[in-house]
Amino acid sequence: MTYVITEPCINCKYTDCVDVCPVDCFREGPNFLVIDPEECIDCTLCVAECPVNAIFPEDEVPENWKHFITLNGELSKNTNWKKITAKKSAPIDADSWANVVEKIHLLDRNGA
Repeated sequence: MTYVITEPCINCKYTDCVDVCPVDCFREGPNFLVIDPEECIDCTLCVAECPVNAIFPEDEVPENWKHFITLNGELSKNTNWKKITAKKSAPIDADSWANVVEKIHLLDRNGA
């Protein structure tokens, strides 16, 4: 099992979760983070650090976000999405996006 980042992260991109990851399995896109399922060791440390509750164990991803399991795997292999290993400042407007729902159409799949 691996952990999966879901829709609440879009346009928020808080990186508190990155700071606690012992294996550096996070990748950064322009407005979203993903977890590389081949590198995640299921330590659970990132879950509590996410201020928008966007990270779930693969087998507990809510039904409406199941497609994020595949999406994390795909985007973690995108060579434009670089490994991120330290916390960065969140986007200036991150808080305003925290409670917005149905943001998948805003996901920027290009490079960071």
